[in-house]
Amino acid sequence: MLRQPAQTKMTEILLVDDNPADTDLTSEVLARSGWPSHIHAVTDGLEAIAFLRQEGKYSNALLPDFVILDLNLPKKDGRSVLVEIKADPVLRKIPIAIFSTSKAREDIVRSYELGANCYVSKPGNLQDFISAVTSIGEFWFGLAHLPREDNHE
Repeated sequence: MLRQPAQTKMTEILLVDDNPADTDLTSEVLARSGWPSHIHAVTDGLEAIAFLRQEGKYSNALLPDFVILDLNLPKKDGRSVLVEIKADPVLRKIPIAIFSTSKAREDIVRSYELGANCYVSKPGNLQDFISAVTSIGEFWFGLAHLPREDNHE
C-alpha cells in the first residue's frame, strides 16, 4: 500500500460513464482508497463538456484535477470529449484516464493519439475491476503529480 501524502486539498475527479453499476463501483473503490477526493459523475459526453466548461447546472462546479472517461457514451462519445478537452487551453492540462470495456488496439492507439494520459480496459469480473480502479487511484493520486493550481511541490 502506498503512503498517502500530506495533502489538504481534495482531488476533484470527474467520472464520465453511462453505466450506473460501473460508476457506483468506481466511486466506491476510489472513496475507500483513503486518498482525499471528491467524485463528480456524469453519464454522457455532452454533460462532461458542460461540467468542464462550468455551463448550465454546472456553473458552480470546480474544475476537476483528473478525469476518468469511458469511450462509448451517449450524445457525444468519449473520443469527441477527449478531442474537445485537449483542444481547450484551460482544460488540456487535466490528466485523462480512459477506462473502457474496449480492448481494441485501434481504440487504444487512437486514445493516445488524441491525448489520453493512460488507457485501462475495464475487466469483466468484480475483483479485477476493483484492482484496476485501485491501481488507477494509487498511481494518479499516490505517485503522479497532478497539475493543480495549488500544487507547487
